[in-house]
Order: sequence, then structure tokens, then C-alpha cells
Amino acid sequence: MVGPTRPQIVLFGSSVVQMCYNVGGWGAILADLYARKADVVLRGYSGWNTRMALQILDKVFPKDEATQPSLVILYFGGNDATNPHPSGLGTHVPLPEFLENMKKMILHIKNLSDKTRIICLTSPPINEKQIHAIFGDALSDQARTNEGCRIYSEALAELCQELDVVPINLWTAIQQKDDWADTCFIDGIHLSAEGSKVVVGEILKVLKKVDWEPSLYWLSMESEFPEDSPYYVVGPDGKNTFNVSTHICTWQREWLNI
Repeated sequence: MVGPTRPQIVLFGSSVVQMCYNVGGWGAILADLYARKADVVLRGYSGWNTRMALQILDKVFPKDEATQPSLVILYFGGNDATNPHPSGLGTHVPLPEFLENMKKMILHIKNLSDKTRIICLTSPPINEKQIHAIFGDALSDQARTNEGCRIYSEALAELCQELDVVPINLWTAIQQKDDWADTCFIDGIHLSAEGSKVVVGEILKVLKKVDWEPSLYWLSMESEFPEDSPYYVVGPDGKNTFNVSTHICTWQREWLNI
């Protein structure tokens, strides 16, 4: 454990989470935006469904920890929504069980502390043609369909409303882009840099809008060790130093006007 203790943002989910620190990934963007403000912690497990997540929920989020996350961004559903394999094996989880599993996870996380917030990401859409082009028929007996993702996404969004949790319907948000099918995925399933930008934009919109105290919107949070110092770089006047603790980098400016 290193100090000082910062607010903790935990990303918990399957491969859409595990791969989000790729170059241009949505987790990497969040970690960059929250530098000196919050620790973005990755707990992503490729290939997992909600049954597997429930088995380790207490290990990822132990209730007896002195410090609990300020925010958990929760994503499961894409694997659950696959068609059932004839053998009975595989990632498919029937919709009623998926919703019950998500409910258990949401309630567990909500009960970690009075200040722990949750955002649920629904399944993004998929590009079925791209999946077939890359994987061929390897997944045809347990196929993902865009319609299946829609059903699970809408059902999860409804559950979130019932539990007073903020949902982000990625299935809808990503398809707002005219060229989403061609630009938002690396393999028809997992998000490209363009797809990740949609995710970041939707998360920041929520964090800017919600009435949470303290605010978890990146521009509203104070940087760690914000004090002036004579050891910073000297400014143009040659007499004063330039405090860079709140500096917005050029590549971060696209996120200023969310």
C-alpha cells in the first residue's frame, strides 16, 4: 500500500475491462485523466460470466476492508448473452439468472460503504460480420448476436433503474456513431480506440451530471499536492514558477467539453 490514500475507482468485469488498458483503451484514458486525483484499479477477467464473478466477489470487494472504493464501474453481460452451447458448457447464462447475479453484485458493492458509488455498463453492440471474418466458424455453436446483446443490455438497464444505480447503455451509445460497425471494434467484440472514446464520454457525462458528494468528476477533484513550489519550472516572467499540478495536457483537451 502506498500513500497518500486517494479515491479509488475500480473497473470490474470481463474482457471489455481486462483489455481496457490497451493503447487508446477506455481504462487507460480514465487513468490518465485521473492522474494525481484517483487511483484507477483494474480487475478484469477475460472470458468470465456473472456466475464466475459471483464466486470471487468477496475477494475482489471484501466488506471488512478499512478503505472502500469511491466508485465501481461494473461490466458483465457480453459472455452471458452468447447462445447456449449444445454441451451445456460455455459462458451462456439465461437472462433471469444473469439479472439475479447482477443484482447480487450490485447490492454487495452498494453495501461496502455509504460513499461507494456504482456505474453499470451494459453490453456493447457487436459486429457479427467482423467476428465471422476473424474467427470463422469457431464460435458458431455459441454465437454472439447483436440482438442478444440488445436484450441483455435493456434488461440490465431496467434492473439498474429499480436498484437506483446509474446504467450506461453501451449498446445504444456506440450505435449513435454512423460508422460504429467499422470503427469501434478490433475484432467485432472488443473495443477499439474509437469505441473506447464512446465509453469514456458516457462515463464522464454521468460523473459530471450526478449529484454525488464528494464529486468524482475529474475536473472537480483537487490534484494531489497542489501547493506552489520554488522548484517548479520558472515561468515567462523569470521571477515566478509555474505550478503544473492542474495542467491539462493537449491530448486531454477533447474531454473538457463533455
